[in-house]
Amino acid sequence: MAYNLVYKKSVHRDLKKLPKAEIGRILDRIEEELIKKPESYPALKGQFTGLRKFRVGDFRVIYAFLGTDYRHS
Repeated sequence: MAYNLVYKKSVHRDLKKLPKAEIGRILDRIEEELIKKPESYPALKGQFTGLRKFRVGDFRVIYAFLGTDYRHS
């Protein structure tokens, strides 16, 4: 199943605070691993219900998986 990846505007601001090497590593892992099976990573609970987490080294990528396939037949 193909998924669309959409970054919030705040992601750019948050990534600017990190070293360039870390930025590349995080984005590469998102685009190579997370995008393949976004539903397989742990769901958060409590006030963060509806969000999931994906670890990249010492960093956590928090994301929402909407589960919609946008391909058209």
